[in-house]
Amino acid sequence: MAACTATPSTPTATGPAYTCCEAADINRDYQPGQTLTVHWIVVPGKLSTGSPAHEVELNARLSGPYATVSDLKTASGQDPAGGSTFTADPIRPSGQTGEQPVSSILIPLAAAPGYYNLITSVTEAPASHGGASVIHVVPKP
Repeated sequence: MAACTATPSTPTATGPAYTCCEAADINRDYQPGQTLTVHWIVVPGKLSTGSPAHEVELNARLSGPYATVSDLKTASGQDPAGGSTFTADPIRPSGQTGEQPVSSILIPLAAAPGYYNLITSVTEAPASHGGASVIHVVPKP
C-alpha cells in the first residue's frame, strides 16, 4: 500500500549521505494519536580532520488526508484543500560514525483518516533533494 520515492544524497569527502527511510516506518497503518517515526538511512562517508563541517538538515512532514492514493498522487505535492500538515522538528546530524537520525511526527487525535503524503527532504548546501511516501491513517477502533 505504501510507496516510497527518494533520491539519496551523495556521500562526500566531508560526511555521509542520507535518505528516507526504513520500510517498517511506512509499510503499516497508523491511527490518530500515534507517532510516525522516520528512521533515516545513513550511507557512511568520511569525515577527515580539518575538513569543513558537514552541514545537513533532514526534514519530514505529513500532509493530507486524501480519499485515495490516486488523489494523493494527482495532487503533485500540493497540500489538500482543508487538509492538515504535521511537521517533524528539523534534524541536523553531526555526520559522526554510528549516528542514526530519527524524525518524529505526532499524528494528532483529531487527524482525519485517509492517505497522507510523507514528504522528506535533505538539505546540503548548496542543494536540496527529497522524496515522498504514502502513509495510511485509519480510524481509531
